Amino acid sequence: MAGFKVRSVLVTGSNRGIGLEFIHQFLKSPNPPEKIFATCRDPESPQSQELKNLSTKNPNVIVIPLDTTELASVNASVKEVEKHLKGKQLDLLINNAGIQTPVTLDSQTSEDMLHVYNVNVVGPMLVTQAFHPLLKRAEGLGNSGVVHISALLGSLTKVPVLFSAFPVISYRCSKAALNMLSRCQAEGYKQDGIISIAIHPGWVQTNLGGDQAPLTTEASVSSMMKIISTLNKDQSGTFVDLEGKILPW
Repeated sequence: MAGFKVRSVLVTGSNRGIGLEFIHQFLKSPNPPEKIFATCRDPESPQSQELKNLSTKNPNVIVIPLDTTELASVNASVKEVEKHLKGKQLDLLINNAGIQTPVTLDSQTSEDMLHVYNVNVVGPMLVTQAFHPLLKRAEGLGNSGVVHISALLGSLTKVPVLFSAFPVISYRCSKAALNMLSRCQAEGYKQDGIISIAIHPGWVQTNLGGDQAPLTTEASVSSMMKIISTLNKDQSGTFVDLEGKILPW
């Protein structure tokens, strides 16, 4: 990739949807990463079969179990990645794993809110914390990147326009919090050469997005790959759409 060089990348939630498509497109890129760490909660599940097939055919795809909400699992994944990197640093972390539940203001429960928040916000926080030492840049090495897959539904400004069609309260709140986490990481990790950015992937045809969504995973990820290929420190802390344009908070 031109501009922002990705020799190693880790993608969470990579056994289906947007995460799996990221693995496909990194493999197809002109200069594929030397190490593609594809993580998911259960690599042995039927849902992970396509990912396992990719790893069998491509030795640079390394499948690692990772439950982003369980600290022991996160720490174990770091040790596994360290073994494969052999002293090298991680160039890119894509926090993609997330969930959405169909709840309204009246049906929202505390249990659901906490569960969605745990997966969509606490998970990316724990993963980024744990991989921070591997993302941290040595002087002269350039920047590393943390990409958070967010959503326009997390924009406070856009609530009047989008609320009636997509109430999904816990999802909205969690993505707004994820945007804040990304902004805080941009500030807190800038001295370590780490760029943090939140990207709205569009309304995508996935289990989460549904069949009515206008975008395929291929189209969405292709656009995000273009943004990643030119990542720079001036973009750190921003929330952008598929064209790289700043979205309202």
